[in-house]
Parts: sequence; structure tokens; C-alpha cells
Amino acid sequence: MSLESLLNHTCNIYHIIGGTASPGYGLAPSPSFSYPEEPDISGQRCHFGIKTRSVTITQTAPANLMDAKIKLTLPIGTDVRLNDKIIDCSTGEEYTAEQPVNVRNHHLFVFIKKIGEERHL
Repeated sequence: MSLESLLNHTCNIYHIIGGTASPGYGLAPSPSFSYPEEPDISGQRCHFGIKTRSVTITQTAPANLMDAKIKLTLPIGTDVRLNDKIIDCSTGEEYTAEQPVNVRNHHLFVFIKKIGEERHL
């Protein structure tokens, strides 16, 4: 099985932008972080390796909290960085990237996390 046949998903990658901004009310500027409107890498081929053990849902009111840690496989040379925003093109789900790992100059994998609310349809 080749790596190209494994990469059956697509994602958009947004690099984090650091800066300083004042919260207002005469307070001093502090570090702020944001993502650009347009993705830095659009339609990147990838594979989301989702295991049911990596997703936990905690029942709370008024919404359930979902915590997921997923292994994302990417081709070598993909510009993915710590704290990048990854969006699954098929579902629109947003994830945050952990530190990428180069696997013998063959491919990259990065664990991505999602912490958010799951609301009823």
C-alpha cells in the first residue's frame, strides 16, 4: 500500500499569527494570537486516523463537551506547525495541531486536538 492511496482526506491548514493588542480600558498591550481568514495551505491531502478510544464526550448542561486527540498523516514537506488550525474539508471540524513528527523522511504525522461543544442537531 502506497502513501498516496492512504491519503484519502483533505484539510485546510492555517498558521497561527502572533501579535500584541490592548484589551481596552487603558490596559497595556499583551500578546494575542489569531488565524488568517484564508488558509495558508488549501486542500492538502491527508488522512485522519480516528479511533473511538481517542474521543470522549462528557455530558453537561446545556451542551455536551467533546475532547478528541486524532493522528493526522501528511506527505513529507507539508508546512504544518505547532498550534496550527486544521480544518477537515469534508466535515468542517476544527482542530489544533501538536508538534509534527517526521517519520524517516517518508511522511509526517501530527496529533491534533479538538476541545469543544457538541450540540444537538
